Amino acid sequence: MVIIIMGVSGSGKSTIGEMLASALNWGFSDADSFHSPANVEKMSKGIPLNDADRIPWLLAMQRAIAQWLQEERDMVLACSALKSTYREMLDIDPDRIRLVYLKGSFELIQKRLQSRQNHFMNKDLLQSQFDTLEEPKSAIIVDASQPPETLLQQIITNLGVCK
Repeated sequence: MVIIIMGVSGSGKSTIGEMLASALNWGFSDADSFHSPANVEKMSKGIPLNDADRIPWLLAMQRAIAQWLQEERDMVLACSALKSTYREMLDIDPDRIRLVYLKGSFELIQKRLQSRQNHFMNKDLLQSQFDTLEEPKSAIIVDASQPPETLLQQIITNLGVCK
């Protein structure tokens, strides 16, 4: 199974994804590692990515998901997956892929990004992320303002997976 933890930058995808993977004894991967150097450079300069920038990134993750599923590796992937078309590209096997949406207000996420260190995502891009976001209709939705341990328990309960 692959669990995709989605949301805007600063919603807690990596933190919650790593906690979930650890709790389940699964593998973890962060979508940031699939970005090209050109994409990282654009974002660090405050330039929003467009769909053309994102397609190679999405295809690289799609290939990784296919490999994990083929190898029957249980994985957690932290990925913004902001648009439904992006999620459709990643959801190559709906029976074995689950989506968890970390939903948070602009104000909450902005506050988090202002205190975040050593990340290429420019905090000035947050509005473009919210503008791009198409909230999922079929996902486990959790309130990103909750403590990480609470979120973890809610996700595990909703997934119905064993720790």
